Amino acid sequence: MSKFKKLVDIKNWQRSTKTIAIVIMAILAFVIVLSAINVSEQDMLNHASGAVKQLIEEEKTSSRKSLTITYNNLGVVSYISFTTSGACAIQESYVGFAGSIYGADAGTGKFAGQMVNYTYRMLGTGENLLHGVKLTLLLTTLSMVIGALMSVFLALGKISENKLISKISSAYIFFFRGTPLLIQLFVVYFSAPGIFGFSWRSLFSAADPEAVYKGAFIAALIAFSLNSAAYCAEIVRAAIQSIDKGQNEASKALGMSYGQMMRTIIIPQSIRRMIPPLCNEFVMMIKDVSLVFAISLMDITTISKTIMTSEGNYLVFIPALLIYLVITAIFTFIFGKIEKRLSIYE
Repeated sequence: MSKFKKLVDIKNWQRSTKTIAIVIMAILAFVIVLSAINVSEQDMLNHASGAVKQLIEEEKTSSRKSLTITYNNLGVVSYISFTTSGACAIQESYVGFAGSIYGADAGTGKFAGQMVNYTYRMLGTGENLLHGVKLTLLLTTLSMVIGALMSVFLALGKISENKLISKISSAYIFFFRGTPLLIQLFVVYFSAPGIFGFSWRSLFSAADPEAVYKGAFIAALIAFSLNSAAYCAEIVRAAIQSIDKGQNEASKALGMSYGQMMRTIIIPQSIRRMIPPLCNEFVMMIKDVSLVFAISLMDITTISKTIMTSEGNYLVFIPALLIYLVITAIFTFIFGKIEKRLSIYE
């Protein structure tokens, strides 16, 4: 038995070592690729067309700027010139990669240039990718914490011997699990202020320039928390009812009250069984939070949509898709380690 266990441990160690090696190699490859983008703005200018170079020379002696030049550190430059009527006269883009410069107006060069450009836009300043990731994770975490706390009372209420409490809890869970999350968000953000005669921005100072944004965040937090509570309540209820009923009888025989039995015997044991589905609910919530684009909160999806509107190209959603995948992969890996550490299924 000990030899078999040692063999299993060796296999697990080898598997973990391979995973770590793959991750390290991927990070090194990413760093090498980024370090290879080392072209300068002057290098980009040297590859511009004669028409662009002529406009640049003319602007040196003219008070009227007719050419817009956008250059970023990831090696993408765009030259755009407009006529007096607003029509686009010149539009050229170049992408720098591995010390070379390629035209980004057609074929593979265009796709590569747009991907680098959109990635830079998402990593830029202001309402960027980092801002979107922060909002997504903050809203997800707060919603899950509030929802998990509410779910304990809802689960206990549903299995309560008091029929009124049980029916109220069951009705709550049925309502929020049976209606679309997006509609729930609209009801909280749009309908509730109309019904109760208030506005979300009025919760903050009128002088606060972010009052509207903060109000939208509070509304989203309430909507996601209420929804999360319903789903988590079913997870908690199932975990509690999975505990051997013999322990209930033993607790009663020892003279424990219902509350004492739940606090000291049942819930502590059921927590370990709640962890896997609660972790899965957290990952699902990360993706559900993307619905806040409907109320203009600047998460990853909204920022991608903003860039798409300004650039007029739908390829921007590909980097956004990969960002969600990376975030989900990170949390899936962490939760997997937690489950393994607690030996949930042993």
